[in-house]
Amino acid sequence: MRAAVFTDFGDGDEVTIQERPDPEPSSGEAVIDVEACSINRHDLWILQGESAMVPKGALPFVSGLDAAGVVREAGEQTAVSEGDRVLLCPNQTCGECEFCREGPETLCKQFMLYHGALAEQALVDASRLIPLPDSVGFAEAAALPTAYLTAWRMLLEADVEPTDLVFVPGATGGVGVAAVQLAAVLGADAIGTSTSARKLAELDDLGCAHTIRSGDPEELVREVRSIGDPDAVINHLGGEFTQAGLGVMKRGGTMVICGRTAGGSSSFKVAPFFLQHKRIVGSTMGTQPELETLVALVADGDLEPPVDRTYSLEETGQAFDDMLEREAFGKLVVEPSR
Repeated sequence: MRAAVFTDFGDGDEVTIQERPDPEPSSGEAVIDVEACSINRHDLWILQGESAMVPKGALPFVSGLDAAGVVREAGEQTAVSEGDRVLLCPNQTCGECEFCREGPETLCKQFMLYHGALAEQALVDASRLIPLPDSVGFAEAAALPTAYLTAWRMLLEADVEPTDLVFVPGATGGVGVAAVQLAAVLGADAIGTSTSARKLAELDDLGCAHTIRSGDPEELVREVRSIGDPDAVINHLGGEFTQAGLGVMKRGGTMVICGRTAGGSSSFKVAPFFLQHKRIVGSTMGTQPELETLVALVADGDLEPPVDRTYSLEETGQAFDDMLEREAFGKLVVEPSR
């Protein structure tokens, strides 16, 4: 089989197509023909050498978390069969700790993520495969596991309800777009921001209640306050946007943080936590049942993840360069079988 391999740290020029042995499943495993695999900033950080999960010694490396495809071969003791349409939940857990037993699984002491789907075939834990209805396209499905599952879990952590106001700074990236769409599914109104007028227009088309064109945290504070006091802040940016979110959030509101795109450190005032009962909650990914819920939303027509562009396996390097350019709106999806 062919795979898109990171041969060094850098940009898309370091992605090489290589021939690798076809995988063979052991008991509890399955091999899927990968029809679609979306790429995420998580993959980009690995390519750029900014992920502690993948040191230099792990190269060459095949990334790719979000795989949708068809079961090619199933090992013993699996619940899937050859020909099944499936979506992979990339969570990897020990299955034995208190969090695996009692939930949520994302708190597992050995929580990791699957890598290896940027290839024609992927060897996976069969118990992590979710049935994919015929009505859900492979590219749409591949958009869900990282960006949409992360955003869904964040909204649940913030207890977002109908009529709530949700502030999403940087709302035109993967998690941001997902948060805006899923807030609408929950009956909430979102405030989405971007520096791009074109992207904000596309966000408006997705039903974003309020849009602000700015990337300046102080200006965002002023503009958000003119709209209202958000019940929740969905923060995938980190950095100085953390204080901005705290500054506009209502009393008793919750900010959920899942990333560090704008910076790995944040400075913020302490008083709002004990005087106004504001909360900051950390969140990573979501649970497999929650991913099943997202698949059902797409199948029922309640959610349509935008896919900006699809690529052949040979174009994987270009996909990462396009992500670096920050011009895309929606997911970038590699289709290895194309």
